Amino acid sequence: MQNSKLQFKSQKFLREELKKLYIPPAGSHKGQNGKLMIIGGSKLFHAASLWSLKVASRIVDMVFYSSIPENNAIVQKAKEEFRDGIVVKRNQIDSYINEADCILIGPGLPRKEGKEEGDDDTKLLTEKLLKKYPNKKWVIDGGSLQVIKPENLPRNSIITPHQKEFEGLKSRIQNSEFRIRIQNLKLEEQAAELAKEFNCVVLLKGERDYVCSPRECTEVVGGNAGMTKGGTGDVLAGLVAALYCKNEAFLSAGAASFINKKAGENLYQKVGYYFNSSDLVDEIPKVMKELIF
Repeated sequence: MQNSKLQFKSQKFLREELKKLYIPPAGSHKGQNGKLMIIGGSKLFHAASLWSLKVASRIVDMVFYSSIPENNAIVQKAKEEFRDGIVVKRNQIDSYINEADCILIGPGLPRKEGKEEGDDDTKLLTEKLLKKYPNKKWVIDGGSLQVIKPENLPRNSIITPHQKEFEGLKSRIQNSEFRIRIQNLKLEEQAAELAKEFNCVVLLKGERDYVCSPRECTEVVGGNAGMTKGGTGDVLAGLVAALYCKNEAFLSAGAASFINKKAGENLYQKVGYYFNSSDLVDEIPKVMKELIF
């Protein structure tokens, strides 16, 4: 095994790495500090992509948001909060994908069993766009992550599975020799091997997050049981994608994991476990100011 060659960075190292994150320079203009495209949402999971949108709008200059008509209407109505956001119909997304620095796909996209009339076919939509734009920066989450084959991941993409999604992703690996070889490894070693095999960054979410690129891994501890509530993963996905607009993939995923957990810890100090995903969104900018500046 090649696992022993992987370097696991310490928690202290990652905190120091946060200082490398992009900071908008004085004198910059709108659009120069990141443009993010978010493709997600469904009738059943209408809130998921909105949490991703809300946190990303605090970080990048522009968010392009494309969902089903019902969700687009919600965002359009709340436009006063997202002054630098643009609501994009599905048949218009190509020009905005080309303009975006990064694309987040999947939060709230329907699973097969949750699909209703008028929802997207998640598998078809995801595979079509990843194949059409292989050289863009991609963050793949939620519904998209639950249907994609690892062989279809674009190089340097970031995937954000929790452990159940990770098991499903492994089951769809077409290379049976590789699939069998990794199944008895430790969880973090599996994440490392998958990152190497498919040239991507894996952010494996859990009580301990494991973040692995093809060359290195880091373990991020922290958070609390308050972060088991619905939507916290969508907040994390939006944060990862917003950072990936102007930073490299491994730093974006590791920093987002660290910041997200730290925000949860701060909220616990204030209200115990009794916070929700919207509270997490509001706490993240405060954590970023504390840790980065």
